[in-house]
Amino acid sequence: MESLLNTIRYFIPLSTSDEEVVRRLFHKKVFKKGEYLLQAGNVCRYVIFIETGLVRYYINSDGEERTNYFNKEGEFVCDYLSFLPQAPSNVNIQALEDTTIFVISFNDIHEFYREVAHGERFGRLAIEQVFVSIISQIGSLYTDSPEERYSKFLSNFRDLVQRIPQYYIASYVGIKPQSLSRIRKRIAGKH
Repeated sequence: MESLLNTIRYFIPLSTSDEEVVRRLFHKKVFKKGEYLLQAGNVCRYVIFIETGLVRYYINSDGEERTNYFNKEGEFVCDYLSFLPQAPSNVNIQALEDTTIFVISFNDIHEFYREVAHGERFGRLAIEQVFVSIISQIGSLYTDSPEERYSKFLSNFRDLVQRIPQYYIASYVGIKPQSLSRIRKRIAGKH
């Protein structure tokens, strides 16, 4: 719970009573490696904070899994396109490691906004970070070569390279694992 409180404090100050609201509204859950925090077709009912572990977002497209993003400890996870309207998701969120999370429900996040002094500000700042990240990633898919996307992956997720299987990294970059091997060899040859 302390890492959750510290992450919220990064965005807004928390009084003692604000901390009590957080402790009351967020609930701890544990997922084993391979389990799903969200499966496509279900409604995303929670904003999730990762205390420990690693997850990937992916969609199934033309019978193929396409990895969209990774989140690790200290980060929030949510399919906002499903969560905000409470509509079925087209995204899967899967634990890549044993993962401990804190969740807050749709109704409780609104209570958080009402009861925590700067709760709405927190919501706005957190969603702005998600928005910028998503727009940057989408732009990269259209404008960057696979080698540039892999280089961006390395700079954005350097601490995760050893924790993520290569075929998920290849999927994230938008190429086949064999192509990723060639790119890695070229990059290694430059250093």
